[in-house]
Amino acid sequence: MNERQKKLLNLIINEHIQTAEPVGSGFLVESTGLELSSATVRNEMADLEKEGFIYQPHTSAGRVPTEKGYQFFVDNFVEKREIKATWLKSFEQVLKGKLAKDQLLKQLAKEVVALADATVIVAFDKDNIYYTGLANLFKKPEFSTQNLIQDISEVIDHLDEEVAKIFDKINKVEVLIGKKNPFGNDCSSVIGKYHLKDKKSGLFIILGPKRMDYGKNLALVEYIRNSLVKI
Repeated sequence: MNERQKKLLNLIINEHIQTAEPVGSGFLVESTGLELSSATVRNEMADLEKEGFIYQPHTSAGRVPTEKGYQFFVDNFVEKREIKATWLKSFEQVLKGKLAKDQLLKQLAKEVVALADATVIVAFDKDNIYYTGLANLFKKPEFSTQNLIQDISEVIDHLDEEVAKIFDKINKVEVLIGKKNPFGNDCSSVIGKYHLKDKKSGLFIILGPKRMDYGKNLALVEYIRNSLVKI
């Protein structure tokens, strides 16, 4: 992939994450800053499509990222972002509270759900699992079809089995996209293994569509993971 195609792919994915809409060549011509013609952009998009990084969901001129495209984006463009000061204040209030550890983790999960419009799964161990914010997942435009809702509901019904499969394989913060994600092929997850002061460990997971804000979710999981070392 040449540098121009990389820039175009980055723009396509960032725009699609924001809008959930296919991205057309007109937007890219205006946004690249490369002074490219529409024909050049369309040719580059055709090459990106041929290589499997984007696809045309219907007869519109726009394109959306494939699983391969998202993986390239995460591997090459995504950087962990700073967490908003107001969010940090909310998290710190929870961390300074006198809650039992399980309750504290549940409260942190609820804060992430409320602030980041996310779905959160906390595995205290392989068998003890808590999840919250499922409605945030179902209201995303990707999951408006009955089949997808049914698929995700079945995954949630077998959540303990899926967590058990990955519990010992996760050692840091990882991004699992599409087919690599144990919680549904149409989703992505950002998963962090956390360690408490008493040496107990678990998983803190943000689950969302493949069209998730990876930079923000990586920052949130990393922050939670680092904070739990002290409790």
